[in-house]
Amino acid sequence: MLTQLSNLRTFIAREIGPLAVLGLAAAALLLFIQIVDEVMEGETHHFDEAVLRALRNPADLADPIGPWWLEAIFRDITALGGTTVLTIITLSAAGYLLMDRKRGAALLVLASVGGGTLVSMLLKDLFQRPRPELVAHLVEVRSLSFPSGHAMLSAVTFLTLGALLARLAPHRAQKLYLLSLATLLTLMVGASRVYLGVHWPTDVLAGWCIGTAWALLCWIVALVLQRRGAIEQEG
Repeated sequence: MLTQLSNLRTFIAREIGPLAVLGLAAAALLLFIQIVDEVMEGETHHFDEAVLRALRNPADLADPIGPWWLEAIFRDITALGGTTVLTIITLSAAGYLLMDRKRGAALLVLASVGGGTLVSMLLKDLFQRPRPELVAHLVEVRSLSFPSGHAMLSAVTFLTLGALLARLAPHRAQKLYLLSLATLLTLMVGASRVYLGVHWPTDVLAGWCIGTAWALLCWIVALVLQRRGAIEQEG
């Protein structure tokens, strides 16, 4: 009986789990396509404006709601999704994996984040959506708006690293901690972009969707490569 239960758990982990992840990736990609369709048709205009206005003083749209320190917190949080910080995090994670003699995992981290960065740049050039001018920008921005690069790249980096490192963690509690932390950081960075007035809410939602889909696909690739012995086995 115990052997049968063990075999069932192994089957679920090896077959059902990856299929579920692939389904989640497909769902995130379909939601991204739906958001794109509605944004291009202008159906999200009222929603986007309503959310940005709700986060500002009605008498002065340059003044965000909340105490002064809340703006300072969101400025610090949004920096976590910037190119410099994400590059440092990615290189640090890859360096740690190399020190731990996990060369395949390190290369996969670099390829996953680098590929996601390229996809983000291509999507911005494709859609050419301008930044919101409804409220004052509380941080300097220069690039286009859709999808949010901070939201997408934080999802790509944090979720990819969380998923890959969780596979190498020996205990379930450690896996859950890594994935929860990655998700929380991703959500916080995206929310900060809307609060600071530099993105429409649908920019961030689209960034989360495509970034999550990319991270999940990278998780599937990691699993396939592990089974082929190309990268290190799960802890």
